[in-house]
Amino acid sequence: MNLEQWVHQFGSDAAAFTLSCSVVALYYLWLRSKVKENPTYTIHGVNQLARSLWVANVMGNSSKDIMAVQTLRNFIMGASLMASTATLLIIGTLTLSGQAESISKNWHILNIGGTHAAELWIIKVLFLLVDFIVAFFAFVMSVRLVNQVVFMINAPGAAAHHNLAPTAVANRLNRAGNLFATGTRAFFFAVPLVFWLFGPVFLVLATLGLVVTLVQLDRTEPE
Repeated sequence: MNLEQWVHQFGSDAAAFTLSCSVVALYYLWLRSKVKENPTYTIHGVNQLARSLWVANVMGNSSKDIMAVQTLRNFIMGASLMASTATLLIIGTLTLSGQAESISKNWHILNIGGTHAAELWIIKVLFLLVDFIVAFFAFVMSVRLVNQVVFMINAPGAAAHHNLAPTAVANRLNRAGNLFATGTRAFFFAVPLVFWLFGPVFLVLATLGLVVTLVQLDRTEPE
């Protein structure tokens, strides 16, 4: 297949994918500039601050040990549920990959300007699979870190080692929270990838809709 044939067959999907990635990249560059001006511009910054203050309060007050363990247990349960969900989605995506020939044309019935090639279908499913695998590992690593925090937050004589100081424990909990957010964000990004299975136009429209939604979800409430 020469370049002209490749562009004719796959050009629209490649252009739609590039445009979608560019829109997402521009959004995150804009968001990063806002965070530099105000670290609590996003809900993620507020959550990090809240977790740091919570750890300092718990480790400074021994009467809150049970409450701390219960709170962390709820975090672990939520992350475990999301990891299990990611596992099921991975299995479902693998099932799709084995049915490229039989269902790619049916799913592309609304395809505008795209190709019905089974090779492209496999690439689309592969992107979706990678997205769910990223979500799975993010949630699993989040559980791992919180399991460590469960013991650290109640360790006696925390001042004896710098890794058991409230600041270090808070940093570990914030890493767990950031990984949980990464897993959740991977689920969000799966939406445009699923719509891409129906055609490149749906990929672009779904990406635009996702970015508009993220603008509302990421920022804190105005004062």
